[in-house]
Amino acid sequence: MPAFILGKKSVQSQKFDVKGERIPTTLIDTSFCHLVDIMTPDKRGYFSVKLGFGQTKNIKKPVKGELEKAGIKTPLRFLREFRLENYKDKVVLIEDGKKKGLQIGEAKLFSGDVINPNVFIKAGDFITVSGISKGKGFQGAVKRHHFKGGSHTHGQSHSERAPGSIGMTTTPGRVFRGKRMAGRMGGERVTIKNLEVIEVKDNGIVIKGLVPGAKGGLLEVRG
Repeated sequence: MPAFILGKKSVQSQKFDVKGERIPTTLIDTSFCHLVDIMTPDKRGYFSVKLGFGQTKNIKKPVKGELEKAGIKTPLRFLREFRLENYKDKVVLIEDGKKKGLQIGEAKLFSGDVINPNVFIKAGDFITVSGISKGKGFQGAVKRHHFKGGSHTHGQSHSERAPGSIGMTTTPGRVFRGKRMAGRMGGERVTIKNLEVIEVKDNGIVIKGLVPGAKGGLLEVRG
């Protein structure tokens, strides 16, 4: 079944399964996730949904008008689209007056509704989670690219973690773009697939393992 919801990284903890083995868990808080709009192929050229998440104070006027059109009074911080082109057979477009909606199995979702994860996710399912990884600042080649480093013997003094030679001979006589060197590390979009769902709550998902990003960071969950 297709699944799409926004959340934030919450508590990292642990649980014990039926065999008594300890497993690491992460709670993804999905409170205040709203269905803002539905994009259809006849208007946008593709089939997708726009979700909003996270309460805030100040939003731009275009965003405010979009939320008011959907009947959402809460100012939402994040807006993200989820494409549903691969689930055309499982997702049916419906209408209730002027409101557009989706029917997924027996569940019905209309624009402006709050989305709960138990609508299309249950314990034992496997999901895909995307987020922005933690920023680690400027790092050397050993930490950033897992370089081995130089020998610690035979007169080595100050270059155990040096990257080594980066240049070439006369031809071509330059450093190619993309050369693995020291630089900024982290702060990139990371996607982890096949995370097992341990428990589904009304306002969150408990998954097995860890997810990218810092605590409180935005996460995109797909089924």
